[in-house]
Amino acid sequence: MHLEQRTRTHAFLRSRATPRALFAHADTVTWLTGYAAPLQVGPGPFAAAPPLVWYEDGEFTLIVLDSADTTGVTIPVTRYAGYTVDQPIPSAENIAAIIRQLTGHGTTPLGAETRALPAFLLPPVEITPVDGWLAPFRMVKTAEELEKLRRAFALGDLAHAAAQEATRVGAREIDVWAAMHSLVQQKAGGRIPFGNDCVVSYRENNIGGWPGDLPLRPGDSLMVDISTRVEGYWSDSCNTYYPGTPTEQQTSMRRTAADALDFAISLIKPGIPANEIDRKVREFIANAGYPVYPHHTGHGIGVAPHEEPRIVPYNSTLLEPGMVIMLEPGTYFPREAAVRLEDAVLVTNDGAEILTGHLPRS
Repeated sequence: MHLEQRTRTHAFLRSRATPRALFAHADTVTWLTGYAAPLQVGPGPFAAAPPLVWYEDGEFTLIVLDSADTTGVTIPVTRYAGYTVDQPIPSAENIAAIIRQLTGHGTTPLGAETRALPAFLLPPVEITPVDGWLAPFRMVKTAEELEKLRRAFALGDLAHAAAQEATRVGAREIDVWAAMHSLVQQKAGGRIPFGNDCVVSYRENNIGGWPGDLPLRPGDSLMVDISTRVEGYWSDSCNTYYPGTPTEQQTSMRRTAADALDFAISLIKPGIPANEIDRKVREFIANAGYPVYPHHTGHGIGVAPHEEPRIVPYNSTLLEPGMVIMLEPGTYFPREAAVRLEDAVLVTNDGAEILTGHLPRS
């Protein structure tokens, strides 16, 4: 699992004369190993550090708490003891001893993701920060990654079907959210991390936010932007629903957003700069006479829900085959009306393949 990622990392670290490295960022760990730490309740109460990956001369080792489920991980796993009733929890001392043993020999400089590594684990050797070194490699997906993403997007499509059914007059934001999350977990047969936005149009900030106790009324709209995580890989998608018959304004706004999304997808091809897509889609919304959205036009996705390349004004990154891009134009009138539509696309050799299936298309 994830052999291609480790092979590329080994070659890159050799090119940077970095024979030893300690990776600590959760996204890096998942990308290198396939191991995805649980997210539902935050870090485990008995873990002293996030999962780590130790690299030395082409070999990778995952370092985790002794209770971690590493099913499917195909590299060596080193575990440190955490929970016990026989003494105070010793996890910090135990993982520190492992890191000292790994890093303490020789005078070879050590690469480390210092922003994510707890300070008490920083060894007393020369350290080269490697934060962000591997992020560019994550932009182009492997075949294995694409399979995981497709499964995640399929769960997102199911969630939207539940949202459509649950959106009715009198239902609350949280009711729609609960219906989506329940169906996703039932279909997955387990707990699934779930985000992002579920907001009714009469909110002051109707661009996004957690669901609350706000009821849906006739004439309202509900924007549902959701992410699910499958085997460490995130989906993302957005649709806007109506508890009653859409108003003339809502119909016009939705048509504009749908046309803008289709236009954005038509721009996707290898070699196009990210900021060119951003500029043209913003111009599309403005030329239709609507307020231009204040957020990104899109973003990459993978082991993190937002990855490079960002589809934003400053980013001149050229798209490449194998990238997976989210596109999400919208337009908003605070406390009144809002619409956002979002699809995922795979950059192919000659265009784009739509990976999400929640938006109706003729």
